[in-house]
Amino acid sequence: MVNNRTPLYEEHVKLNGKIIDFHGWDMPLQYTKILEEHMSVRKNVGIFDVSHMGDIIIEGKDSSVFLDYMFPTKISNLAPGEATYTAFLNWDGKIIDDTIVYRLENEQFFVVPNASMIDVIYNWMLKNKKNYSVNIRNISSDIACIAVQGPRSIEVIEEMGIDFPGNFKFKSFNGTYSKNMITGKNDIIVSGTGYTGETGVELIISAKDAVNIWRKLIEIITKYSGLPCGLGSRDTLRMEKGMLLSGVDFNYDRDPYECSISFIVNNDSNFIGKDHISSNSKYIFRGFKLNGKSIPRAGSEILLNDRKIGIITSGTISPVLNTPIALGFVKREDSKSGTHVSISVRGMLIDATMGRPKLVP
Repeated sequence: MVNNRTPLYEEHVKLNGKIIDFHGWDMPLQYTKILEEHMSVRKNVGIFDVSHMGDIIIEGKDSSVFLDYMFPTKISNLAPGEATYTAFLNWDGKIIDDTIVYRLENEQFFVVPNASMIDVIYNWMLKNKKNYSVNIRNISSDIACIAVQGPRSIEVIEEMGIDFPGNFKFKSFNGTYSKNMITGKNDIIVSGTGYTGETGVELIISAKDAVNIWRKLIEIITKYSGLPCGLGSRDTLRMEKGMLLSGVDFNYDRDPYECSISFIVNNDSNFIGKDHISSNSKYIFRGFKLNGKSIPRAGSEILLNDRKIGIITSGTISPVLNTPIALGFVKREDSKSGTHVSISVRGMLIDATMGRPKLVP
């Protein structure tokens, strides 16, 4: 069985990308070394193919009211040209998937679900549409996305003739582009968003334009010591910054307060899951710096004075800190930053220091 392939698949092959199965998609894990790609983003610039992510349009006279019902975040407060990070909750208040919501116009929005959750989220929205006057369209196969990330990303996009729109803001840029199914115009959407914790943009484009734009970016980033980057460095970058990974750090089992993203809960309207989330959640998401070289994996136990207080959900080596790091959940009463804990790694107890999820400033 052949997996899904983004419009840039052949470009990854030409660059000798190591292709792996990622939730049913053939995606590049790395091109050179994960460490090199990671540090290229932290110090210079890197580009990522994130076209496997979804794109769902919500439009109609009830669109803002409908989205206020769907999310714990007050989506109606967004102005056109603004975006926000939030999450879909189920009726128990647990996170189904996290996402970014964009407001294009007063009555038009789009959301970006994770690759493995596109159909789940599309169907969830249709199921809860009820009597709201909205039209919901899944146009994921028509859209590609390239992330340009790192301290020199602004220089790169300026050389492309594009201005940086600002964090969590976006602009459309007209040009000799194919029709963008999100806007209905011959343009690209340039969004000041990303998954690395660095300055950068995501170029949301017609799938037909993906190859030409990717090749142009490859040409430009070489001037700025930049590299194409794969899923490996994308994962280590997000872990250093304490960013959640859908299906790994949560999987229908955590609410926003547990996941340390309580800032998304600012909705005074009635929304799905509202009656079941609580700021007094039993567990909370935390980051860990480990001594030694052993890397904890998902399922590793976290202990305090020989008492289990939580579990690891993600772990890696931090290229910036040059030490193993991890993310996980601990009991709230034991979550004080600076606390020394032990993490069980392959039968050994490794000393670690607990802190906020963002481990690299």
